[in-house]
Amino acid sequence: MKVAFLGLGHMGLPMARNLAVAGHDVVGFDVFEAARESARAAGLTIADSATAAVADVEAVITMFAAGHQVIDAYRGTSDRPGLLAAAPEGALFIDSSTIAVDEARAAHALAEAAGHRSVDAPVSGGVVGAGNASLAFMVGGADGDVEAARPLLEVMGARVVHCGGAGLGQAAKVCNNMILAASQIVVAEAFVLGERLGLSHQALFDVASHASGQCWALTTNCPVPGPVPTSPANRDFTPGFAGALMDKDLGLAEKAVALTGVDARMGMLARAVYREFVEGGGAGRDFSGIIDSVRAQSDDARSRPA
Repeated sequence: MKVAFLGLGHMGLPMARNLAVAGHDVVGFDVFEAARESARAAGLTIADSATAAVADVEAVITMFAAGHQVIDAYRGTSDRPGLLAAAPEGALFIDSSTIAVDEARAAHALAEAAGHRSVDAPVSGGVVGAGNASLAFMVGGADGDVEAARPLLEVMGARVVHCGGAGLGQAAKVCNNMILAASQIVVAEAFVLGERLGLSHQALFDVASHASGQCWALTTNCPVPGPVPTSPANRDFTPGFAGALMDKDLGLAEKAVALTGVDARMGMLARAVYREFVEGGGAGRDFSGIIDSVRAQSDDARSRPA
């Protein structure tokens, strides 16, 4: 299949490369020159512009940072045409950005009005998953459009779940990441508590990873070096999944909670904790680096007079 891949950052580049390795004809573009150069070095064909990239393709995959970027790219602006106008009629648009549910539904509506097919397909699995093609895709869209996208998604990921209609892939993503944020915080708190009680990191890991405390935040993203050699804690919290991205996703969760009126106290507490983490310098660190904030705040609490 001839595919345009737009957004060649830490996630997009390995995803596009996996498509090319699998035999798809991939043409890429990114607004940043450094990303374009990295993509060229990786062997990808790079177009002169986003609209040039989509001019003769069957599918368009976008991996952008924010919902307004997706909408603007689809629709175009006063000084540049949009992707929907530049792509061949009936092209399949796959947006793998993480954006708000209402933004995803707006993108679907724009694509359909322009005569194209559309799915929202955010991912879970981070940079490691993008590199080794083990991502999980949460997909929203019509049955036929999801099935048309599936052969591409299965090249880039190990699991593809059709979550329902337009926007419901994003709904699944926002719910999943709210769970992840809260669990990463409590795993960090448990390790700091274990430290203060004299429990070794390995002992706690060996127990919890095979007991009721088992979770992804522990067994894959363990926040202390040693027990899981591939976790970011072994690389001084080089992401991985950066704190700024978790903060962004929790902002989307906060918006969804406000719209639905759900009593999500734990999720919104996680939102506050990660906002503080980012404002305190954690934006570029893996979100499991929250353990350092737990340690610092625990030290502050212990130093205060009783």
